[in-house]
Amino acid sequence: MNLSKAAAIVGAAEAVEIGYPEEPRTSLQLHIEAIKAVSEQTGIPISAIDGIFSAGWSSELAEHLGIHPRYIDTTSVGGCSFEMHVHHALLAIFAGVIDVALVSHGQNGWSARRLGGASRGGDASAPGTQMSMPYGFSGAPSNYSHAMVRHNHRFGTTPEDFAHVAVVTRQWATLNPRAVMHSKETHEFGGPITVDDVNNSRMISWPLTLLHCCLVTDHGGAVLIARPEIARSLRTTPVWIAGAAENMSHANMLEMEDFTATSAFASGRAAYKMAGLGPDDMELALLYDSFTLTAAMTAEMLGLAPRGEGYKLWKDGHAAPGGRLPINTNGGGLSFNHSGMYGMHLLVEAYRQLSGTAEDGVNGIEGKQTNAMTCIVNGTGGSLSTTGTLVLVAD
Repeated sequence: MNLSKAAAIVGAAEAVEIGYPEEPRTSLQLHIEAIKAVSEQTGIPISAIDGIFSAGWSSELAEHLGIHPRYIDTTSVGGCSFEMHVHHALLAIFAGVIDVALVSHGQNGWSARRLGGASRGGDASAPGTQMSMPYGFSGAPSNYSHAMVRHNHRFGTTPEDFAHVAVVTRQWATLNPRAVMHSKETHEFGGPITVDDVNNSRMISWPLTLLHCCLVTDHGGAVLIARPEIARSLRTTPVWIAGAAENMSHANMLEMEDFTATSAFASGRAAYKMAGLGPDDMELALLYDSFTLTAAMTAEMLGLAPRGEGYKLWKDGHAAPGGRLPINTNGGGLSFNHSGMYGMHLLVEAYRQLSGTAEDGVNGIEGKQTNAMTCIVNGTGGSLSTTGTLVLVAD
């Protein structure tokens, strides 16, 4: 059974207004705008979608779109849900159940505050919160700060080492006009930053300062996935799903066996095996960066760097524009956009890079488009718990 390249991502689009919009947006608005855009981009009519995948929104979206899908997936396990959706869509297409799959996400992480309610993105609250709080786990920053301290202790790293992740990711953001932190014109704190800026920014949860942490914004994104016959007939360039896998290590962070290792090791190994490729074959990486630590640790788990040395990809310039392994070329969750569940952002940027459409005056300016033909994509959900990994290749 050869699943590799049994389906392709044939288009990817975002909502019209993302980031910090002047007028509050609903999550549904963000979904629908992105879906409309990707349908127009590919030429695939909404009526042709027969599989729908989202983090808890699938039935509602199908109703709004006026379709009756043959496959409905509502998997919601955090920010990696969308990488898992691609995995599930690949399986459904290979099995002959569906021909065209929609993976969609809309989340008003910013606007929800102004609309007087919680952002509805589909992510469930962390399990066992009441049990965890007495031990100092009371939200994402405190959870990840525990992991940062453990990594520092075990490998002799420092918060300053991880600050390089934020600095280089901001360099990519300055090449992306849609990035919140693209420039002083897009945000008062936008534009290039230094390691000192990261170190001296406001403390959030020791040792994580503000610039070690992701943004909280609005975002809507959608991708369409199709079987090979359809993918080759469209006006857009297909990006092939060569490998896909998922895994988890824990739900409650108190059950995490090793604070310096995640399930990306297992999901990455399985995705590489399906693709018949390995870490050395990857020319681009799109890695979840809810915190600087997340991206650097994930790089270690995926074999892109030795254990304890993930941060060096950024510190030594390899992940930067012009480097040997560009990472998070859109500006990442740290400087581009992070609505709360970041996995869709990874998919959109991976498609744009591998289809050669990342530098089109909207999605990027000179220097943003890489020449990568292979890409590893990894989403992380919960507190370093669930992971979805994809190996994508250009046509």
